[in-house]
Amino acid sequence: MITGIEHTGIMVSNMERSLAFYTDTLGLKLLDRFHHTSVPVELAFLGVDEKVLVELIAGYTGEVTDEGKVHHLAFSVINIQEKFEQLKEKGVPLKDKEITELPNGKYFFFFGPDQESLEFFERK
Repeated sequence: MITGIEHTGIMVSNMERSLAFYTDTLGLKLLDRFHHTSVPVELAFLGVDEKVLVELIAGYTGEVTDEGKVHHLAFSVINIQEKFEQLKEKGVPLKDKEITELPNGKYFFFFGPDQESLEFFERK
């Protein structure tokens, strides 16, 4: 039985830069960080309260293909206009120059440090 999505793993080229972005810029909390015991990678788990949302993976040397690549990671937010302005003030590269409205909410896309596609979504 599936009960929800556990987290989304994102390969990063620089763990420190990505940690700064996801914690300082986006406001996620670093919940755990360690080196994997059987493969030479560093892992960092970030989230809200004690719920992991994102796993950052640095140092992976295996083959990474476009197949199955995550298209984007969407975060639920409150007051999307405020979040939009905050990211602009911090110089975060925005994919969307304005907030788009849908029948069920509002959203905009922006980029992370490794050009990963991220979304903020405010549900109505």
